[in-house]
Amino acid sequence: MLLRKGRTRMQGSLGDPKLPTNFSNNAARNMSRQQDVKGVVLTGYFSNSEALPSPASHCNYEVESSATSRRTGHYSIQSRSRNVSAKPPYDRCNSQDSLDELSMDDYWKEVDNISGVSDPEQQEEVQLKVADEGEQEEEWLTEAGLATLFDESATDPEDSMVLLSTLTRTQAAAVEKRVVTLHQTLRKKNKQHHVPDVRDIFNLPGTQGEKLEEAVPEQRSENGKGDVASAGQEGSVCRSGVSAADQEVLEVETDINLEVSFSEQALSYKEGSKGSEAQSDTDDKLPDFKVSRDKTGRTKVGDLAPQDMKKVRRLVLIEMSALFDTAGIDLKTHKAVKQKLKESGLFGVPLATLLEQDQRRIPGAKVPLILQKLMCHIEQESLDTEGLLRIPGAATRVKAVCQELEGRFYEGTFPWESLKQHDAASLLKLFIRELPHPLLTVEYLSAFIAVLKLPTKKQQLQALNLLVLLLPESSRDTLKALMEFFQRVINHKERNKMTINNVAVVMAPNIFMFKGFRSKISEQQEFAMATGTANIVRLLIRYQNLLWTIPKFIMIQVRKQNTENQKKSRDRAVKKLLKKMAYDREKSEKHEKSATEMEYTQGFIRVQAPQFSKVSMAIQLTEELQAADILDRFLSQESDVSVKREDLCLYETGGNIRERCLDEETYMKDLLELNPSAEWVIKSIQR
Repeated sequence: MLLRKGRTRMQGSLGDPKLPTNFSNNAARNMSRQQDVKGVVLTGYFSNSEALPSPASHCNYEVESSATSRRTGHYSIQSRSRNVSAKPPYDRCNSQDSLDELSMDDYWKEVDNISGVSDPEQQEEVQLKVADEGEQEEEWLTEAGLATLFDESATDPEDSMVLLSTLTRTQAAAVEKRVVTLHQTLRKKNKQHHVPDVRDIFNLPGTQGEKLEEAVPEQRSENGKGDVASAGQEGSVCRSGVSAADQEVLEVETDINLEVSFSEQALSYKEGSKGSEAQSDTDDKLPDFKVSRDKTGRTKVGDLAPQDMKKVRRLVLIEMSALFDTAGIDLKTHKAVKQKLKESGLFGVPLATLLEQDQRRIPGAKVPLILQKLMCHIEQESLDTEGLLRIPGAATRVKAVCQELEGRFYEGTFPWESLKQHDAASLLKLFIRELPHPLLTVEYLSAFIAVLKLPTKKQQLQALNLLVLLLPESSRDTLKALMEFFQRVINHKERNKMTINNVAVVMAPNIFMFKGFRSKISEQQEFAMATGTANIVRLLIRYQNLLWTIPKFIMIQVRKQNTENQKKSRDRAVKKLLKKMAYDREKSEKHEKSATEMEYTQGFIRVQAPQFSKVSMAIQLTEELQAADILDRFLSQESDVSVKREDLCLYETGGNIRERCLDEETYMKDLLELNPSAEWVIKSIQR
């Protein structure tokens, strides 16, 4: 209890001694922007739970699922809760729209519970290292696929130039900033190291910024000012006949534009705010953000081939940095110092290692089996249990169960029927805390915390979208499974008394406080972070249906890179003397392709379906033809199909994309205009 007393003293004396006695409540409200609790209904998370060691481990993860919710991290963008109450369902919290003092008290109780459960003798702290001067820029450029800008021996110089040719103004500025910083650092160190002058990279005739300004029309952004956008963009934020001021009231807080670079939108917002009073975004409530339907289909995590996903990640890193740069926020990345880690077991094992051992039992497992089983058990016992996640299990009993699980989980002999509900919830939280590195990773944890420094809720949401995409696959999939589980808990708030506020404040310290975290910050910093981290968890839960989506502007850039790479490959091939066999093969391929193009010009596309008895079908294009219609047409002609409908997907392959599993609401004619050289294949979804 000494910890609680110390914290109480801090809250009464933090900062200026003249602060009022209710400072803690006001600070908790004002240190970060609060969010709305009106949640969303999540679609299913595909579980491997049917193959878990225990026969009782099966758990239905397809709660309120839709036809599009068939892959890890997939969902319907605008699904909404059917049980949203217009008023708080119980009287634990004074407000369900903001984190009040009583709500935040749960946070500090959880911190105390964590301190009581932790074993200081066994707890090995995560050692953090801040990158040296210049090192951070080198690592950033390398991760962005631009190592050739400082290291001439790096491979794929042409790929780097292709990437640079597709960047927006703000993205190019982010790269330029890091090249300049690295150049200056190396000069200080008097290193004989050649770094190209930024003028050689960006100030060539017809640079990307100039091309963008010439090629694309202006669109509206958050403040109604001009934005750089893709030509022919649909669903632009501005509608004719409405003044900029009225437009802001109508749409600024509701529309999310995925077709224009987030950092370009932020720059337009910033430029539009110059000379005017800084806009304060202190409203506690979050709007129901809307995303206009993209007729070429939404792209979600898991839809793309690894080669294209690699390009996505590089672009997302540049875009995320550009967004924070535009807001003047300097992100310092950290690295975990290498240390000996557990190589087996359940608790305290790195996610990647744990998944490797799980995949030997269940091929394709994306979320640790122990975590899946704990969530299943909690749901099977009932999500109506009052105080679920908030009320801790007995510390000694939880520790004993943890040790028993380590020895009996994989054998399938653990007595799940004897595990109490609150103990299971405590074990779930313990699993997250005991990860050797934070679930949100050492590299990006500070960036997640810095999200609330961005000036608008829309930019905060956009930054979270980019950060989620930057996470390693194991962290991203595990985080999604947790967010969906938390929403299912919240859906039972009438009985379990756990609103989004309660879940967020209880889970925030478990997600953000990695081993040794509290020894690295002051009490004042800890207090300042409390409401901030709780709000980040609220955002992750509330908007998870958007955060696992790859923005369209990123996909357009990927397609441009693929097109440029194909052109370069063809140019190289022309310069070489082709052997007769290769030449004949090329003629044959051209003949086949011309047949496909002929069908397209006649208003048909040919769809391949190797798993079906009818392996190919010509389908007539119409304005309303969607991917789902093609799947239905094939299935209607098959009397005996061994694969479930939800396990099949129509794939776009070739042309300017490697492979993409199509959103079932994709309009095929619109997509063909975007990728006329694509081929179409129905096959099982790769999990």
